[in-house]
Amino acid sequence: MPHILIVEDETIIRSALRRLLERNHYQVSEAGSVQEARERHSLPGFDLIISDLRLPGAPGTELIRLAEGTPVLIMTSYASLRSAVDSMKMGAMDYIAKPFDHDEMLQTVARILSERRQAPAALAEPAAAQAPAPASGEIGIIGSCPAMRDLFGKIRKVAPTDSTVLIQGESGTGKELVARALHDLSKRAKAPLISVNCAAIPETLIESELFGHEKGAFTGAVAGRTGLVEAADGGTLFLDEIGELPLEAQARLLRVLQEGEIRRVGSVQSQKVDVRLIAATHRDLKGLSKTGQFREDLFYRLNVISLKLPALRERDGDVLEIAQAFLRRQSERMERGELCFSPEAERTICQYAWPGNVRELENAIERAVILCESQTIPADLLGVDVELEDLEDDDFAELPDPEVDGSHEPTEDLSLEDYFQHFVLEHQDHMTETELARKLGISRKCLWERRQRLGIPRRKSSAPSS
Repeated sequence: MPHILIVEDETIIRSALRRLLERNHYQVSEAGSVQEARERHSLPGFDLIISDLRLPGAPGTELIRLAEGTPVLIMTSYASLRSAVDSMKMGAMDYIAKPFDHDEMLQTVARILSERRQAPAALAEPAAAQAPAPASGEIGIIGSCPAMRDLFGKIRKVAPTDSTVLIQGESGTGKELVARALHDLSKRAKAPLISVNCAAIPETLIESELFGHEKGAFTGAVAGRTGLVEAADGGTLFLDEIGELPLEAQARLLRVLQEGEIRRVGSVQSQKVDVRLIAATHRDLKGLSKTGQFREDLFYRLNVISLKLPALRERDGDVLEIAQAFLRRQSERMERGELCFSPEAERTICQYAWPGNVRELENAIERAVILCESQTIPADLLGVDVELEDLEDDDFAELPDPEVDGSHEPTEDLSLEDYFQHFVLEHQDHMTETELARKLGISRKCLWERRQRLGIPRRKSSAPSS
């Protein structure tokens, strides 16, 4: 069981974080200051230290030196976010803003612990590191469907450049994972990747947070501060949900892209920055620009390279692979041994549309692992609503009537697989995969599997790419 030390002087926050971590099967110790942590505990013996940045006496960053290699996660308020970025340059593994989201905290903790476990294996097996990585392994994203293989190829081509990238996709599809892959495979990989959720910062603070401010620039600005764009100098700035950025901040960001310089709020002087920008959104920026809600000139500056992340329901064959990976991760984290899905649970996972995408799938599996009382997870613990008839084993229970569907070829002598092949070839030019599956009375996954088995390629779209 991983052992985590919380260093936080506010008792309420420390207790709440302790309960959260213990509920998720971590062993937890506490301290109220760096001095108390040093006197009461052997810091290198922990798997992770989570520390507030501002503590009585020495700051939380002092633990980076004292921990002798143990990863340190810094907690900070938005008012001192730039200091947290500085702490990463000093060796902190990551930072998280308070008040933090529970899921975000747990995901960050799990990622840091996972990276720590993998590091010794990578050092112990240098030869393995030289071997070519699988398509998703080197990028850090699970997926083998055609759409994801195409995306991985584009990531490899785009990552070594300094071009601005716009990642588009529904909420929960993993846009930040793509941004991290672009950074990790770039020449800026050793420099910081600064991630900013534009929707999470109050509109009144966004310009100051991004571009910094001078002393006296506004009420409460008692000292000058560095902005996040400046903190990313030499590295990568990832702006998530950029569609939520106010118009005034958009104008300042445009200057960064056009001139490679920033001007702090309240300053009359500009300074050069070397930043590679990656932006992400689930909104239609082009449509917003036509209605004046997003600057059109900024949209075209952002849209140098556009990467479209498919929704989970469009990733034929990937959903079960992703679910199995999440199950292994949650089982290990909660020390549940080897868990598996029941056949009904697997069919539910493949059949459900997952409107919340990968994030919804991960949450469903985490909930199921917590509630499961055996080593096999039943379908009902996933907490999703799939009609029973969608899970029937007989995929061809309701074949469409060829006369109704406009096909006049004789079918009485055809086997079910002959009929399947005939029907798909007859209708795939004017039906989507979803419509074909619905007409055949099967799931999209089953349609994909039978295409593979019978060697029926999907029709390539003739529509021009956008």
